[in-house]
Amino acid sequence: MEATKRKIDVLKEEVASQIAAGEVIERPSSVVKELAENSIDAGATEINILISEAGKKLIEIADNGSGIPFEEIRLAVTRHATSKIVSSEELFSIKTLGFRGEALASIASVSQFEIVTREKNDELGGKLVIEGGREVTQEKIGVPVGTRIRVKNLFFNVPARLKFLKSDSNEKQKISALVMRYSLAYPFIRFKLIIDDREIFHSNGNGDRREILIQFYGLETARKMLEVRMEEDGYLLSGFISPIAITKSNRRDITFFINGRWVQDISLSSALIKAYQTMIMVGRYPIANIFLDIPAQQVDVNVHPTKAEVRFQRPDYLFSLVQRATRRALLAYNPVPELTPKSWSNDLDHNSQAEISWTPVAFIDQATYEDGEETPNPESDNSQSTQGKSQNQSYTNPLLKLVGQIGAMYIVAEGPDGLYLIDQHAAHERILFEKLMKQFSHSIPSQSLLSPEVITLPPNQAILLLERMKVLNSLGFDVNEFGSNSFQIRSIPSMLLGLNPESAIRVVVDDFEDDETPLQNKIEQIIAARVCKRAAVKAGQILTKVEQEILLRDLESCDSPRTCPHGRPTMIHLSVELLEKQFGRKGSL
Repeated sequence: MEATKRKIDVLKEEVASQIAAGEVIERPSSVVKELAENSIDAGATEINILISEAGKKLIEIADNGSGIPFEEIRLAVTRHATSKIVSSEELFSIKTLGFRGEALASIASVSQFEIVTREKNDELGGKLVIEGGREVTQEKIGVPVGTRIRVKNLFFNVPARLKFLKSDSNEKQKISALVMRYSLAYPFIRFKLIIDDREIFHSNGNGDRREILIQFYGLETARKMLEVRMEEDGYLLSGFISPIAITKSNRRDITFFINGRWVQDISLSSALIKAYQTMIMVGRYPIANIFLDIPAQQVDVNVHPTKAEVRFQRPDYLFSLVQRATRRALLAYNPVPELTPKSWSNDLDHNSQAEISWTPVAFIDQATYEDGEETPNPESDNSQSTQGKSQNQSYTNPLLKLVGQIGAMYIVAEGPDGLYLIDQHAAHERILFEKLMKQFSHSIPSQSLLSPEVITLPPNQAILLLERMKVLNSLGFDVNEFGSNSFQIRSIPSMLLGLNPESAIRVVVDDFEDDETPLQNKIEQIIAARVCKRAAVKAGQILTKVEQEILLRDLESCDSPRTCPHGRPTMIHLSVELLEKQFGRKGSL
């Protein structure tokens, strides 16, 4: 089919504006970012942010900055109009967050836009209303010094853009995380964030970053964060990093600000992660909020319309600085322990075993049994190990015969067709998950806590927990709101008795992980799998013979014993035929 040929023509101003807006305004959080940066550039000490319906209905940002003179208001929302730079030479020594003159024009072209502002030398301020890039009204009014911008019905004239936005909770989380990060970068500015008439976050503006960290990560984590600082060759690095005991499953909590600008740079993140090398597990990542002040002429911020990407004149030096500063802080707070000859011993005596304290959730009722004692009666009402067992299996004729435990991680068993190596953590995950989901279809028994626990979450996680609370409570938990971003835990599922309630709740609000793909769009199963993962016995935990037997029997009872809820294998099968080949009895492989 022959394509229709069109003549070359200049795009209409309306279309060109919407295309330009797409480069700067990707989502509601983009609007918040651009407007907040304008408020910071205006010298504001107070920035109040109001959000409605995840920013799609309303985004309002009010500040007490310098304001805009009445005669320049219309010019301020014109494309490429800015007070930040005059000549091209200034592009290479930018000290402000904004400079392109695109943000206000882009926002006004895809929303119902209203700006109210007054400069301190003006007796009256001005109000300008724009709808879809077209001016509606402009008038003089009496208002306090500063600027208030209201963005209503974002993307009302670009409905296709709305379809690509993620869920409301996702947009709210992005906005709250953005505001908190900027409050860390500018601790002397008072930020307040209200979402759907609920105050989510506020900072005192007293300059104490650790106070803000408490709201961001909670009191316990904030208290343990390590302060890092290094000044060298005109560069100043400061901020906070997590100790080696606190890690995340992804890099999302690694944040860099360059001269007050939030940037995303893979090399800087890699430098920080490399400093943790050999100190934390592979696949785990630290928490970090790093602020770098470098000579303005040594960084190029004119790379992308969103200004989130930058180029450095001395990238190798910057990489080295981040790595050395981080490593120095880690070693200062976590000195390398001295190794004694006993530390190298391979012998594990009874005393060292006794020092390992743990309470596997599924084995609580079996804790009094010792090695060599008879396995509890599987028909007993008190035995948790028979829950969910299929009728054609019994403990008197098990499929797997226990051999033992290897490296406090794997259980070795003999089966009718060869040898089985079983990952005790993945297997226990599967057992707990299936028990919980089978109970979910009826009613999950709960166990009240002797003393209710209260936890406080970062605003972005509190938003997520509020939306998932109904599902969480249906899984046997009893969790309720208990003040701003705080929640009270009254009970947990009976089968998970022994699990730390706070840690169980925190895994519910963790970011989506790659290994949860098999459970995608099944929120009940995702939450159940996460809680069971936290409750399951860990690699490195020594199990008694009785506990190993119970684990094998419970695994045999599962509907899907081969994998954990996240899809990872629970066992490896070595057939008799494979073993014979390995030993040269039936030829070689």
